[in-house]
Amino acid sequence: MARMHNPPHPGEVLREFLPQGMTLEEVARRLGVSRVQFSRVLNGRSAISADMAIRVGLLTNTTAESWLAAQGKWDLWQASQKPPPAVEPFRRAA
Repeated sequence: MARMHNPPHPGEVLREFLPQGMTLEEVARRLGVSRVQFSRVLNGRSAISADMAIRVGLLTNTTAESWLAAQGKWDLWQASQKPPPAVEPFRRAA
């Protein structure tokens, strides 16, 4: 597997899009989610779901796919930091 670097959680990236002075409550309202739900994503305590990726993409004029890809990279890096699971690979047919 190619060596990966620690990517930022998508919530960290999302912070860069927030207008200065806008409250979490206002952003959550625009997204149509609770302040708690938005705060959990923003602080890296929750993953960006497909639904949230669509909402964030619409809010930031970006794509849902880019947010899901960022979440996938973060998840994969986190998993790669643990000892690998004991998996017996398939044998190739001769």
